Amino acid sequence: MIRTSFIAIALAALTGAATMVPAHANDVTIEQYGWSNQSGGAQNGYHNRIRVYQDGDYNRMNSHQRGYNNLSAIGQRGYNHYASTYQTGNGNVAGVGQFGANQTAVMTQDGNGNITAGVQIGNGCNANVRQAGNGNVAAFVQTCD
Repeated sequence: MIRTSFIAIALAALTGAATMVPAHANDVTIEQYGWSNQSGGAQNGYHNRIRVYQDGDYNRMNSHQRGYNNLSAIGQRGYNHYASTYQTGNGNVAGVGQFGANQTAVMTQDGNGNITAGVQIGNGCNANVRQAGNGNVAAFVQTCD
């Protein structure tokens, strides 16, 4: 009886531990609607988050995070967009929204506490933002045709 109870308790503890997410885990959320969209990336460190929303056709994105507490958010609606974020360091935030067709955005952050935000509307916009150091803030809005 004691042995059976001990085994049941041990199995319950192992089952509960297997379903728990560690407090230092990285996180990825992807939503894609349309045709032939692609998402990819890599995370090294902890508390890094990637958020992706793509609605349309032939949209592509990738995000690479190395460090702690970084956030990358990419939203693309339309056709043939490409977005990429590269974050090395801690507490960086990068986000872009692209609407229309044929947009390209690349954001690179090396350091800590950097913020980059952008919106591109229309056709054929290109943005390339690079931040090196700590506490930098960059924002852009473009309308292209």
